Amino acid sequence: MTRNEIEHIRAQIDEIDRKLLQLLNERAQVVLNLAQHKVAEGLKLFDPEREQEIFKAMTANNRGPLSAEAVTRLFERIIDESRSLERTEVYDKAKE
Repeated sequence: MTRNEIEHIRAQIDEIDRKLLQLLNERAQVVLNLAQHKVAEGLKLFDPEREQEIFKAMTANNRGPLSAEAVTRLFERIIDESRSLERTEVYDKAKE
């Protein structure tokens, strides 16, 4: 593989990473909107059944090469960061 080919592949990875970041931030905004509605309605932010639904759906839609376990770990982390964002941006502010 030539240096140019490597650089081309790296540019593809960089573009995908930018798209992933955009989508993750879009997801985070939707999470915040949902959290605001939940707090306003007095509902719990944490829904373990919903999280399991997400894991099942994502692993069912996975066509690889990532393993089901890798997909689950990735979404566990995404959801963990979403919960942290909910707490700091919505729940804690609602208590002020």
